[in-house]
Amino acid sequence: MTQSLADMRRDYTRDGLTEAQAPAEPFALFHQWFGDAVQTEQAPVEANAMTLATVDADGRPHCRVLLLKGLDEQGFTFFTNYDSAKGRQLQANPFAAMTFFWPALERQVRIEGRVEKVSAKESDDYYQVRPLGSRLGAWASPQSQVIAGREALETLVKTTEARFSDTQPHCPEHWGGYRLLPERIEFWQGRASRLHDRLNYRKAAQGWHRERLAP
Repeated sequence: MTQSLADMRRDYTRDGLTEAQAPAEPFALFHQWFGDAVQTEQAPVEANAMTLATVDADGRPHCRVLLLKGLDEQGFTFFTNYDSAKGRQLQANPFAAMTFFWPALERQVRIEGRVEKVSAKESDDYYQVRPLGSRLGAWASPQSQVIAGREALETLVKTTEARFSDTQPHCPEHWGGYRLLPERIEFWQGRASRLHDRLNYRKAAQGWHRERLAP
C-alpha cells in the first residue's frame, strides 16, 4: 500500500449544522439535503444510493447498497425480490437501518425503524415504469440463490424473454416494495478536527424530539 491506513484522513470544513437551521421535524431537512445532493454529487455517485442494514433470524447483521425509490411523510421506500436474502431477513426481523452518505457535501443521514411491505398497487406502479430489461430481470433472477455461473443466469434471462415475447411482463408476486417507517433520523455534518455536528430526531407520541449528539 502506498499510504498507511492510519494516515488516510481528510478534514471537513465545508459547512455546519445548527439548531437554528433545523426544522422541528426531520422530513423537511431530509428533502433539503437530498435536493442539495442531487445538485452537487457527481457521477458515479448516485444521490439516492443508501446502505441498508438488516438482521437475520440468528441475530447476524447484513448490509448492502440499494437505491431509494420513494419518499413521503410515511417513510422511505425501496424495491427488491421478497424471496431474496434481505426479504427473508425482513420477514424474520422487520426492523432495518439506512445510511445515506454524500461525500461532496460532507453529509450523512442515518435512519432506523420498522419496515413493512407497500401495497401491491404501489409495487406494480413502480414496476411498470422500470426499463424492460429490469422488469424481465425481476422474473429471471432467483435473487440471492446460488447459481452455476453467468451462463446459467443468461439462460434464465433468455427463457424469460421468450416467455414474454408477445406480451408485457407483469409485476411478479415475489417482487415489490418495502417502506421503512422511521423512528430515528440523524443528520451528520462533517466539521473540522472531527468535531462533527450531529442532530438526532426521535419519534415520540407527541411528534418528533430533536437533540444534539456529541461527535
